Amino acid sequence: MKKHNSEDLIEFPCHYQFKAVGAAGEEFTRGIVAAIEKHATVASDAVLTRDSNKGNYQSVSVLVTLHSYQQLTDIYAEMKQVPDLKMLL
Repeated sequence: MKKHNSEDLIEFPCHYQFKAVGAAGEEFTRGIVAAIEKHATVASDAVLTRDSNKGNYQSVSVLVTLHSYQQLTDIYAEMKQVPDLKMLL
């Protein structure tokens, strides 16, 4: 059985969608986008938000082009620092 290195599972460059769930509001969305923008270009039409049924939480999806596995891990590390983050998918 061949073991796979995580870096070998994605071919770069590629389109990649990051999805984060946190407290509803513009501040959370801005925080996620800012975290990603430290490592990749985010087009204005690449950000989608969706509120939960009760409006307490919000999912933020951001589509970017990645050029390396290091860029991917750097973005996840940056997003983990965003206040009010509940989950990364």
